[in-house]
Amino acid sequence: MSDHYQTLGVDRNSTPEEIKRAYRKLAAQHHPDRGGDTARFQEIQVAYDTLSDPNKRSQYDNPAPQFNGGFPGGEFQFHGGIPPGFEAIFAQFGGNPFGFGQQPQRNKTLNLNTDITLEEAFEGKDLIANVTLPSGRNQTLEVKIPKGISDGTTLRLNGMGDDSYQHLPRGDIHLTIRILPHAKFARQGDDLVYQLQVDAIDAILGKVYTINTIDNRILDVTINPGTQPGQILAANGYGMPRMNDPRFTGRLLMRININIPTDLTMQQRSQLRDIFLK
Repeated sequence: MSDHYQTLGVDRNSTPEEIKRAYRKLAAQHHPDRGGDTARFQEIQVAYDTLSDPNKRSQYDNPAPQFNGGFPGGEFQFHGGIPPGFEAIFAQFGGNPFGFGQQPQRNKTLNLNTDITLEEAFEGKDLIANVTLPSGRNQTLEVKIPKGISDGTTLRLNGMGDDSYQHLPRGDIHLTIRILPHAKFARQGDDLVYQLQVDAIDAILGKVYTINTIDNRILDVTINPGTQPGQILAANGYGMPRMNDPRFTGRLLMRININIPTDLTMQQRSQLRDIFLK
């Protein structure tokens, strides 16, 4: 797994402002709309998403013990509990002040997480993963991730967790879904936001642009004459499905960015002056 600090070219003691400056510089260089590599841009987005959030950065700098859950795109993480044998070590340092070694009242709930793409969040996903439980038993999980699931949503798998104490009810599994940043679309609730790059002349005269949606449909977008930078066009039904009611689909919001040419010749500039400054 790549080092997020190396990805952004900053050291581990960098301030949030230094991290933000580094991200903006790299994002501008590697954005796919400017000819950059999509995989490199996604790597930069993931690094910034982690290091710009104080809680995520703290967890990244001080990772919890992990075990392989067999999830594509990442590992399960198991939080809580004391590894076997540590009770004796603590006993050598003044007894057992935290109650280690005492039999729990119930089997533990396991906190796991996995990464999915925005496309997988749109379509839903049938996930199969192998997990090693604290008891040492291997277990296969079959999880149906619903269409339209949001980043950070936790799915509860009842009775699928810890089974160390067989005379007690099994614990649960809490599976948190993390959605990876997308190179073209940003999510706002059920809506998707797309940065539509429009040439200055097209904004003046008007033109029809064609874009590919999140589910690979073709959408023709009409740029009316006189379109302004920052203007937002909306296409209903091209956003994300609502998780609790997939019949409802959000909008695709297209924010207009005007590309101003910087390499005009003197003759071209003169011609434009003749047109617009008469």
